[in-house]
Amino acid sequence: MSELQSVHNYYERPVFNHIQENYLNVGLTENQLADMACIALNRIAPRYIRHDIDMSFYMSSEEYQEIQTRVEKAVKKAFKKVKKLDGLERT
Repeated sequence: MSELQSVHNYYERPVFNHIQENYLNVGLTENQLADMACIALNRIAPRYIRHDIDMSFYMSSEEYQEIQTRVEKAVKKAFKKVKKLDGLERT
């Protein structure tokens, strides 16, 4: 793998994990869950890194909690938006 391929947005994994842990059984399709992830990620300023372990190692507990809160809020807003769009499609 080229070194460039290791570059990614740190927030992808926490957003995906939060959706998988909290939203798989709420009646959304896989497409809606993917849309939700995109919406949530677009609400959070990207933080590009090469290695997740480096980010975790140097992060304070306050920073970690701030990131978790940011992810939870973004995913919750994304869920509301997807549900609203779903309601519009059915009318």
